[in-house]
Amino acid sequence: MKRINCKLIVSDFDGTLLNTKYTISQTVKDAINEYVSAGGIFAVCTGRMLKSILPRVRELGLKGFVAALQGTVIADIETGEIIKCGGFKNEEAKEICDEFLLNGYNVNAYCENTLYTTIPQDDKKLKLYLDITRVEAEYVTHCSMGEYLTENNILCQKIGCLVDPKKMLDLYGKIKQSIGDKYDVNYSAVILIEVSPKGDDKGEVLRFLSKKYKVPMEKCVAVGDSLNDLSMIKQAGIGIAVANAAEPLKAEADYITVSNDEDAIAKVIEKFGFINEN
Repeated sequence: MKRINCKLIVSDFDGTLLNTKYTISQTVKDAINEYVSAGGIFAVCTGRMLKSILPRVRELGLKGFVAALQGTVIADIETGEIIKCGGFKNEEAKEICDEFLLNGYNVNAYCENTLYTTIPQDDKKLKLYLDITRVEAEYVTHCSMGEYLTENNILCQKIGCLVDPKKMLDLYGKIKQSIGDKYDVNYSAVILIEVSPKGDDKGEVLRFLSKKYKVPMEKCVAVGDSLNDLSMIKQAGIGIAVANAAEPLKAEADYITVSNDEDAIAKVIEKFGFINEN
């Protein structure tokens, strides 16, 4: 017989819940359904836009809340109602965009449910990214992104840059050194550098969910694979890195599980979600 142990499990999506075939295995789906049916709370916190993640969590049959864009946006899954929406001031967004431009890179600006980009439409990395996230982009071609966001007074939650994997850590270091004292500078996968509002992160989402569901933090589990998951990994009672996670995340995790291609979330639910009573 099983009973709930840790009542709240919060998972990243890409690289954690999603495998390298960009699907969620039936084993993982069954584990989530069993956990939720028994009274557990399973939530997703991702860097994706709301319109990208909302259909995926609905496919899983999840209810409650989903967090998007590093946690700057939180919405009700069933209704789609946004209950929290943070973002940069115009001058902050411009400063970040200009910093990427100074280093020779175009950017994506994530503005609620619209993705603006100055990356050329035929860029292979952008095409793959749009295909994986299932979103379309609006192309800004007549001015810089910083100018566009400022002139149109657009609230922006995240600014990202797609970069060659071999150059990713070098550019990350430069951006982190330049503006990391003002903003959260992270990376996900091996090609995406992301900048979001300071402290408005996945750790804050975990605190929100812990309070909302009245689950003590020591009974909260967070699972991730990238540097942008670090805040919730450190905040959780049990912070878990998947085997394919970035090394800095593994170094901070309380536990390292199997990879996203080995049904990591199912293993986490089995080990921490339940107590087996014989």
